[in-house]
Amino acid sequence: MDQNLVDTNEILKTLKKELMRFMLSYKFALEEINTKIDILKQEFQYFHDYNPIEHVKSRLKSPESILRKIERKGDEFTIESIQKNIRDIAGVRITCSFISDIYAIKDMIANQKDVTLVECKDYIKNPKPNGYQSMHLIVQVPVFMSDGEQKVFVEIQIRTIAMDFWASLEHKIYYKYDKEIPAYMKKELSEAAETAAQLDRKMESIHLEMNKLKELNHDAGHIEELQILNERFRLPAQFLNLKRNT
Repeated sequence: MDQNLVDTNEILKTLKKELMRFMLSYKFALEEINTKIDILKQEFQYFHDYNPIEHVKSRLKSPESILRKIERKGDEFTIESIQKNIRDIAGVRITCSFISDIYAIKDMIANQKDVTLVECKDYIKNPKPNGYQSMHLIVQVPVFMSDGEQKVFVEIQIRTIAMDFWASLEHKIYYKYDKEIPAYMKKELSEAAETAAQLDRKMESIHLEMNKLKELNHDAGHIEELQILNERFRLPAQFLNLKRNT
């Protein structure tokens, strides 16, 4: 067999193995983040009787998409360069009900010991010129594989339902017109973004009022009965007396 062909096959095998390990590290990082988000959802449901997370969507860029982005950026075509310069290979989008949920979830994720917050862009306090609003985080999470630990970048976008609705439609219109949106449509999209922001602010106000009412009702209620993991049970009087005396 031709030695050059043998060498080429060995190079291709090695490259395939490296690319597989590279993509798997981002897949596992996504799974790590999704697990953390699921735990937060369940904790909120049990302790606050409320779930701030409406939807979670994750995606992994394809190798073709990664290479196209590297080419556009003018970076080197090496795995080391990709790991350093492309930070949105693994992406998670969290959709919340209210603006306050966004900041609460951002803090809960960033404060976890094995999560490193690398970058935070707050497009809610500082919307983009076109009206786009969202919270963008770049975090690093450790992924433990057979050859050791890797710190992997994950992009996390957190937004309300209204923000997500606007961004989705703007994206569709943007590509329908091949990125050349007519001036009048840009103006209408900007106005729609402000309308969505007004809706978010109004719903946030209603949410705060409902929380106040809920706290009042809770204080006036009885604590002798608890519900844990969908099971209700009554607390013994001795236990209640003990807690009152401590």
